[in-house]
Amino acid sequence: MNPAAASKLVVKGGLDEIAEAVRENQKFLLTTHEGPDGDALGSVLGMHHLLESLGKDSVMFLAAKEFPLPIEYRHLPLEGVFHEAPADISDRIVIFLDCGNIDRMPVDFLRDGGKLVVNIDHHHDNTEFGDLNFVDAGASCTAEIIYELAVLLDVKVSPAMARALYIGIVTDTGKFMYDATKARTHRVAAELIDAGVDVDDVNRRLYESVPIEKLRLLSRALDKLEIHCAGALIVTYIDDEDYRATEAGEEMTEGIIDNLRAVDGIRVAAVIRDQVSRGRAARKISLRAGDDHTDVSVLARKFGGGGHVRAAGCSTELGFDEIVGELCDGLAAQPLPS
Repeated sequence: MNPAAASKLVVKGGLDEIAEAVRENQKFLLTTHEGPDGDALGSVLGMHHLLESLGKDSVMFLAAKEFPLPIEYRHLPLEGVFHEAPADISDRIVIFLDCGNIDRMPVDFLRDGGKLVVNIDHHHDNTEFGDLNFVDAGASCTAEIIYELAVLLDVKVSPAMARALYIGIVTDTGKFMYDATKARTHRVAAELIDAGVDVDDVNRRLYESVPIEKLRLLSRALDKLEIHCAGALIVTYIDDEDYRATEAGEEMTEGIIDNLRAVDGIRVAAVIRDQVSRGRAARKISLRAGDDHTDVSVLARKFGGGGHVRAAGCSTELGFDEIVGELCDGLAAQPLPS
């Protein structure tokens, strides 16, 4: 897809339909995609607070394999999250948040166990897998949509809800640096700050609480940088030996790709890493666009993943050389404008 075309996508469904489903039902289960980022976690937690403020019965689900979370997100109050299906799943509305494809949360009971599947997202390549879908590709993040839903439902945003949604916004916009950041995004962020967000505390916990093991892992990742595709692709590979040598966990790879994305002149930055946890595909690929013309979500879909025009990801059983070859082929299929 041409990146310019993504901004022209229209909303599928209406937020008022989601609001009506919330008003008319009592029990909900909230979930997101595997390998959840700040927007996924912030949206789930923010929606949970929203539902509880309305007196609803809300539970959150994340598979046990997602824990421990990346260091940046361990301060989020997710101790009560479910790792298995609740006994009354058939009575619950299942709400997917920030999940562009139901295959990105490969849990069977979530597909058909609930009484209704609701899909709230902002990814331009969302497959509209829900019984009820609201996909706003113009929103900077899903957390921004949850805030607008709270306004529509006349919910007073608590400090806890505001903090969760602000984390979703600040992480998914790259600290308000990515091109998805609009005036609307800043207005929502300002409202959340007014609702009680301690911006300094959030930023310190997200960006200034780095364990030494993570720095050692970053050092090894940067030392292994390679340039491919005639300078279009910069890539590094984090393997099991890197984890052992640095005593870092897989969750400490969060943010490494931002260092690659900043390299001048590249089209795509990629971090390929071994996934040593049980139940996962052999390798995870994180992708970022380095220009305004390359759609990395198209590259991710070659491996069964997806995401945004400028940020996407996927998992694969392929080896490093095969992955690089596929990425180069995908870049060749997206020629730069003359």
